[in-house]
Amino acid sequence: MSTSYDEATEGRVFTVTGQDWDELVKEVSGTAQDEQLVVNMGPQHPSTHGVLRLILTLNGETVTEARPVVGYLHTGIEKNMEYRTWTQGTTFVTRMDYLSPIFNELAYCMAVEKLLDITDRVPERAQVIRVMMSELNRISSHMMAVATFGMELGATTPFLFGLREREKVLDLFEYITGLRMNMAYIRPGGVSVDLPAGAVDKVGEFVKEMPKAIKEMRKLLDENPAYLRRTKDVAYLDLAGCMALGVTGPVLRAAGLPWDLRKSQPYCGYETYEFDVPTEKTCDVYGRYLVRMAEMEESVKIIAQALDRLSSPELKGKPVMIEDKKIGWPSRLALGPDGFGNSPDHIAHIMGSSMEALIHHFKLVTEGFRVPAGQAYAAVESPRGELGAHVVSDGGTRPYRVHFRDPSFTNLQAIPATCEGGMVADVISAIASLDPVMGGVDR
Repeated sequence: MSTSYDEATEGRVFTVTGQDWDELVKEVSGTAQDEQLVVNMGPQHPSTHGVLRLILTLNGETVTEARPVVGYLHTGIEKNMEYRTWTQGTTFVTRMDYLSPIFNELAYCMAVEKLLDITDRVPERAQVIRVMMSELNRISSHMMAVATFGMELGATTPFLFGLREREKVLDLFEYITGLRMNMAYIRPGGVSVDLPAGAVDKVGEFVKEMPKAIKEMRKLLDENPAYLRRTKDVAYLDLAGCMALGVTGPVLRAAGLPWDLRKSQPYCGYETYEFDVPTEKTCDVYGRYLVRMAEMEESVKIIAQALDRLSSPELKGKPVMIEDKKIGWPSRLALGPDGFGNSPDHIAHIMGSSMEALIHHFKLVTEGFRVPAGQAYAAVESPRGELGAHVVSDGGTRPYRVHFRDPSFTNLQAIPATCEGGMVADVISAIASLDPVMGGVDR
C-alpha cells in the first residue's frame, strides 16, 4: 500500500494505510530538519489500550509528531446490524465499547424507541433499572481506567485494587442479567427481564462498600509523589482545544466545562436524581484522574437513589417492558422445576390455549417488529463522553443503517495535541488519560 500527503493549512498531512513503513519513513525523513527517529508504538503494545498504532517522530526523547492509526480490530458491527432484527441489534452494539456495554445498548435502544415513538411509554421501573445499571457500569469502567493507568506508570497495587472492585460490579451484572459482559440486557421498550430476588439487597451492599474502596484508591494515588510527577502538567489540553476537537467526557470536564448529558440533555429521568458534575481546571492528566474518581462517588449516590425507587411500593412488581405485544419480546424468564426453560405458565399459554399467541410469538422472535421509516439520534453520557446512536429505518424489520458517534474515536483526535512537544514517556500518560477503547473505535 502507498502513503501520500497533501499540503494543508495546518501543515503536511500523511495518510497511513498499512504495509507502508519504508515509504512512510522516506516521506518523514525527507521533511526532517534534524536527525529524527520514527518509531511504531503499537498496535501490539500493552499501553495503547487495545490495537491502537501510533507513529511517533522523535527528536531525542521529545515527540515532534504523533499520528494515531486505527482500523486493526475489524469488527464490522455497524454493517452486520443491517442483517439482523432491531432487537437482535442489541447483541451487536453491546460488544463495541466492551468496557461499557450497557451504554452502547442504551443509546441504541433510545434511538429505536424514538423512531417507534414510544419513549414516553417505556415503563418507569425499566428506566430506573437502566439508570442503576448505567451507573454500575460507569464505576466498573472507571475502575478499569484508573487501575490500568496506575500499572502503566509502574504502580501494581492500584491495578489489583481496581480489578477487585470491578469484579464486584461484574458479579452483580451476572446475577441480574446472567452475563458479566455483553449482556444485551437493555432492549427496545425496556429491559429483557426484571431484577431477580435479592438483587436490590446485593446492590445495596455494594453501595455501602464502594465509598471505602474509592477512598483506598485515592490514598494510593491522590498524593503519590511519583504519580504526581507523571501526571501533573502532562498532556495539556485546554477548553478551546477540547471544543475544537469535539472532545467530551472526563477530558472536557477536566478543562473546567461541566458538560454532562445527564444534566444538559437529561434522559431516562436523570433530571429527577440528585448528583453533581465534577470538574477540574488543570487541563492535564491528573485532573482527568480526579474527575473520574469524583464521578464514581457521584455514581454511588445515583445508585442509592435508584434502589430506593425500585424498593418503593409505586414501582415494586411493575412491568419492565412496554405492554405493546407487537414490540416487547415475550421473555417472561423463569426457571422450571428442572432448572431449564422459559416460564412454564407462559409456555402453557402460547402452546396450549392460544394458537394466535403461538403464531405471534414465532413471528416476533424470527421476523421482528417493523419500525416506521425515518431517522433518529440518541445520545448518552458514557464513561468516555458523548456516545450517540444514529439509526435509520426504511420501514422494515431490520435497520437500514446504524452509525455510532463513539467518544473514544473522537477523543483520539487529541493525541497529537497532547503528545507533541512532550517526552516519549508521557505518551503513555496521555493515552491513558483519554481512556480509549478500541472496540468502540473500530466498530
